[in-house]
Amino acid sequence: MMGNDQQAYDRGTSLFSPDGRIYQVEYAREAVSRGAPSVGITTSDGIVFAAMSRASSPLMESESIEKLHKLDDHVGTASAGHVADARQLIDYARQMAQSNRLRYGEPVGIETLTKYVTDHIQENTQLGGTRPYGAALLIGGIENGEPRLFGADPSGTPHEWKATVIGGGRQEIQTLFEEEWSKDLSLEEGIELAVEGLREHEEDLEPAELSVSTVTEAEGYRTLTTEEIEDHAPELPEEDEDDDADADADEADGDEE
Repeated sequence: MMGNDQQAYDRGTSLFSPDGRIYQVEYAREAVSRGAPSVGITTSDGIVFAAMSRASSPLMESESIEKLHKLDDHVGTASAGHVADARQLIDYARQMAQSNRLRYGEPVGIETLTKYVTDHIQENTQLGGTRPYGAALLIGGIENGEPRLFGADPSGTPHEWKATVIGGGRQEIQTLFEEEWSKDLSLEEGIELAVEGLREHEEDLEPAELSVSTVTEAEGYRTLTTEEIEDHAPELPEEDEDDDADADADEADGDEE
């Protein structure tokens, strides 16, 4: 009998278990933690977003892997978790940003936009026939000349951060940020710290396997090129032709076996 009761709590999106948990929300958080990490950092000049964009196959176009998105001229987002769920939330955030411009004739506040999104996320934790979004977002931008960064998790809880990570490798990356972040960080130093954080999770990341965007008052939302990422993070390894040749040879040997 207890087993059947447990199953009901396990499957119900809007049911609390006797110990006060909503299991479906916890499963959604687990889906986020299994995704590739995305990071957000506030600096004295603006916001830095960075994410892993490594293709799962050499036949996949790396440009089609989108983890960083522009929401409005002054605000961007980074996602982790189920890509399809994240895209729905990003579309919703864009609609809210444009609606605010049309209604009030001014850019939406970063905290206001985050709460629009988290209210929408939270609705799916208490309605029957739905499931929580299996994605988390970092929403950051410029509000009244100041950089602000918020996180939105599958429960619909908004938190403001100075620097944080969503997705896999959270513990080691967050520990690095806690040690290295300072309020005097420049935009260039923020980019370097963001890349360093991702390399805590995946040491051999190459520039082409990274996506980096910035949001500043002067330039708004801007995506960095691979060459710019290399300039800001020169310690990243470059592709070694000899290593590629060795890998091809090993692959050929494997085929022969």
